[in-house]
Amino acid sequence: MSSYRQLLYHLVFRTKESLPTIKQENADQLYAYISGIIKNKNSHLYRINGVENHLHILTDLHPSIALADFMRDVKVSTSLWIRNGNLFPAFNGWAEGYGSFTCSYADIGNLIDYIMNQKEHHRKKSFEDEYRNLIIESGVEINERYFP
Repeated sequence: MSSYRQLLYHLVFRTKESLPTIKQENADQLYAYISGIIKNKNSHLYRINGVENHLHILTDLHPSIALADFMRDVKVSTSLWIRNGNLFPAFNGWAEGYGSFTCSYADIGNLIDYIMNQKEHHRKKSFEDEYRNLIIESGVEINERYFP
């Protein structure tokens, strides 16, 4: 018998102090780098996108990878990659923590669209409002000390 699994995660993380340090004209190179990290972890990237102060990733995480280890590796690796290059000179690191929301495969199309349309979405809504809504919709209790 074979093992079957599907571990879909919608991951959200922001820059330190939510500063707009991810220049969008170079963001595709950052996304490609993150895609390589995900592939090297035997996981599948469905979509990555973001704006100047945060990123969204939709991935199917391999069951041998702990989510906390995965996020640590993505943040540490990208921080080193960014600091060794000159694509994002104002970048000063990622904020502590992240949002991780499990997803149903039935919702994958809507999530891909949502992530693809981040630039349009954030013309109307701040990161803080978006993040708060994601947390509430997922049934997670909000710790107000992490919101301004």
